[in-house]
Amino acid sequence: MAAVAESTARFKRHRRNETNRKLKGWRLVMRYVVLVLVLIFMLGPIFVPLIAAFKSPSEPVFGQGATLFPQTWSLDAFYEIFEKTNLPRAIMNSLTIGLLAVFSHCTLATVGGYMLSRRGWTLRNIAYLVILSAMIFPFESIMLSLFSMMNSIGLYDSIIGVWLPGLLGPLHLLLMRAAFLGIPEEIEDAAFIDDAGEFRRFWSIFLPQVKGALTIVGLTSFIYAWSDFLWPLLMLRSAENQTMMLALNSPQESAPGTTYRTILAGAIIALAPVLLLFAFTQRYFFRGIEEGGLNF
Repeated sequence: MAAVAESTARFKRHRRNETNRKLKGWRLVMRYVVLVLVLIFMLGPIFVPLIAAFKSPSEPVFGQGATLFPQTWSLDAFYEIFEKTNLPRAIMNSLTIGLLAVFSHCTLATVGGYMLSRRGWTLRNIAYLVILSAMIFPFESIMLSLFSMMNSIGLYDSIIGVWLPGLLGPLHLLLMRAAFLGIPEEIEDAAFIDDAGEFRRFWSIFLPQVKGALTIVGLTSFIYAWSDFLWPLLMLRSAENQTMMLALNSPQESAPGTTYRTILAGAIIALAPVLLLFAFTQRYFFRGIEEGGLNF
């Protein structure tokens, strides 16, 4: 009887394990189905129009007779956008502004965030509230004042005039402050005991701990400078100083025969550097969100 009871219990355990294994398999399948559907809904509106840039000139982009994928793959739209615009020069201008923005944002946000997070400075809370209040006003409410200021100091129609008003963003400053606040105070106390100076503590102890947040600052500042359209449109007049976005907009104004394929080809060219940059920095990007998102 004992042997029969033991074999019955073993059989029930086996049935239960098989059932749990099947349920886990179905849950895994459903999880991937949901992820694929989310991916389609998120990337579909972007992927479907952009793929039309590779259609041949004889194929319709939209409307009757249009297909999802090109019947004949062609790069004519990319050749056309380079012929109608001085795109290499515009790309270099946008890269210059983007790199200047990355340098200034990373440097000033790191130093300012460190100062706002340190103990013993009585005015840091007041400075924090002032910086926080700067986020209330949208850029459109102050852009005319900024334009008048840049024009009065002779920076109209210059790369520096586009970069200077965005020297530092308050959001980046607050993000670095939050990242520095997330570092345990015991680390700073140990540095005090070892008689480490202010610069030594900042450079050797605190800065290596906030690489993730610093990556977010650099990535978002470059994306904003690369994709900005309104402020360069106000500040830049000459064709040789045009940024990437202004150069992509110029064929629509100057060339009546510009097609949707050409516009979409320009969108792909503008999107490619951002995707590549994020692909190489996404690990540090999400780590920075974990570092800085808890202490806002």
